[in-house]
Amino acid sequence: MSAQLALALASTIRHDGSGGVADDLGDVAGLTHWLREQAEPLREYVGGRDVLASAADERTRLDVVAVRRAARTLFAVAVRPGPPSRADSSSLLTPPEAVDQLNQAAAALPVRPALSWPEDGVPTLRWQGEEAEARLRLTAGLARAAIEFLASPARDLLRACPAPRCVRYFVKDHARQEWCKPSCGNRARVARHYQRHTAAR
Repeated sequence: MSAQLALALASTIRHDGSGGVADDLGDVAGLTHWLREQAEPLREYVGGRDVLASAADERTRLDVVAVRRAARTLFAVAVRPGPPSRADSSSLLTPPEAVDQLNQAAAALPVRPALSWPEDGVPTLRWQGEEAEARLRLTAGLARAAIEFLASPARDLLRACPAPRCVRYFVKDHARQEWCKPSCGNRARVARHYQRHTAAR
């Protein structure tokens, strides 16, 4: 689940379809839309609570963008010796700054696991912690998802999509996977075909 949420956050920077880069978190409305899309995986990282009601404001947006920048910086480190996403070439933090940013955001909300085991029921895990405003729960949860992913074996499968104009990161699910999605593979093949025919002329 951490990989899904961390990649979803990183993928809010994407190709805009016209040769540029779009930022899905460029305004509060974009953040609100993204939070709705990610409601289920987010609940796991914010103590089972819904963060939509009061999280979407400009301060929260800036905090989420800061966590995303730190995560994308460390994604760029993780894909070495390959190149980072084209969208990150001029906006990366130093790796120590990115690590510090994620750790600080994750530490803003102290939580701990608690076991619940009713006499005739099944044991379940729930998270307990201090009540905190939605903004802190959200940014701490996103930072924790990124940290868990970056500390997991899945990190070794992280790639920057090499397709023309794509700026996404993806986890390589199988040995022959080269792109983040089939449309990127099609675009890469078309670009190679065009280059071969142009060079032949």
